[in-house]
Amino acid sequence: MNVLGIDIGGSGIKGAPVDTTTGRLISERHRIPTPQPAEPGPVADVVRALAAHFSWTGPVGVTFPGVVRDGVVRTAANVDPSWIGVDAGDLFGGAAVLNDADAAGIAEMTFGEGRGRRGTVLMLTFGTGIGSALFVDGVLVPNTEFGHLELHGKEAEHRASDRAREEHDLSWEKWAERVEDYLRHMEMLLSPALIVVGGGVSKKAGKWLPHIRLDTPVVPAALQNEAGIIGAAQTAAQTAAQTAAQTADVADPAAPVPPLRDR
Repeated sequence: MNVLGIDIGGSGIKGAPVDTTTGRLISERHRIPTPQPAEPGPVADVVRALAAHFSWTGPVGVTFPGVVRDGVVRTAANVDPSWIGVDAGDLFGGAAVLNDADAAGIAEMTFGEGRGRRGTVLMLTFGTGIGSALFVDGVLVPNTEFGHLELHGKEAEHRASDRAREEHDLSWEKWAERVEDYLRHMEMLLSPALIVVGGGVSKKAGKWLPHIRLDTPVVPAALQNEAGIIGAAQTAAQTAAQTAAQTADVADPAAPVPPLRDR
């Protein structure tokens, strides 16, 4: 199934059609700067503009930088607080909506560095903030938001996000010290088998990742900054398939009823 994936970030909103069987973009991604302030109406306009750019009429998956439960936004640390309580699925015309790092993690676990990995895998995305996705034996623990953990009296993303690197004019080596400090904290809390680092800095991993010293293996995301788009599309494809299956069950009342199992 081909699905339009859209990834909402604090500085940019990007999208592309995705072949959800292979996890590959089937058109070059298109990016539009995130409106400032990033309120629901203007952001929804950008989502519609991206769909129009690709003349898209099929399923759409959208990521959001915050906690999302059943399509409803519950937190909005890096966009406008007016998002809290908004039914984003409804706002985006019935799109499947999920946390941005969760989407990136889903893509990476299916097509990237996490593929076939057992045990605990932690995906971290470094951008405007720090997003997180946690998997246990391939199963997502949604909406972890580990970027908001307190570290040295501050939220971790205020010290170690890519935005913090830019704002404090840190060299890659100095920023890597902060990232390593954060990763050691996560290592202590979760004892993961693997840490995958994504977001925009994954494309420049050679500049900072060699400075990281950790007992846990740390690898750059194979899908780099496209992971969120791909994971959003995957989620929308799964939602569409589930909806189609439920519709088929309702449409065929003569379908056999599965036997009850003993508890």
